[in-house]
Amino acid sequence: MTTKATKDPVDAITAQWAEVRPELDTAPMAVFGRIYRIARAMGDRIEKAYAQFGISRGEFDVLATLRRSGEPYTLSPRQLSATLMLTTGGMTGRLDKLERAGLLVRSPDPHDRRGLRVTLSERGLAIVDQAVVTGLELQSEALEGLGEEQAEQLSELLRQLLAGTAEG
Repeated sequence: MTTKATKDPVDAITAQWAEVRPELDTAPMAVFGRIYRIARAMGDRIEKAYAQFGISRGEFDVLATLRRSGEPYTLSPRQLSATLMLTTGGMTGRLDKLERAGLLVRSPDPHDRRGLRVTLSERGLAIVDQAVVTGLELQSEALEGLGEEQAEQLSELLRQLLAGTAEG
């Protein structure tokens, strides 16, 4: 049960539905409405934070995927596309921009004459290492009001919810 002090815009939406369609169970709408609003608000904040490094969230995702792959921070465009669930066209656009910015290098694959390898440059490594810290700081700030135990509970509940979705 919510109190007046904790009501949010999602409560207003579900209350309106209750007025016009009282037979509807709007509990799922309340959950997913809040998930959507949190994701959007945090996405906007993180996008602004990454902009100070000259990259977008999508570009960060490419750099972070290369960084997480470990040394030598190299993957094929196909591996990147699969990890990021991007079309090859979408991936090519991101790689072009990141390469022009000097954040990664494309080179021939020594094991496949037709293939390419994408490698994080030293500058790209420095930028992604700074950007990930900045993003984590923003996310940590957002979770401060919950406390560690509640944040862990929320993470586990969201893991279970994600596992139950088609894309989980």
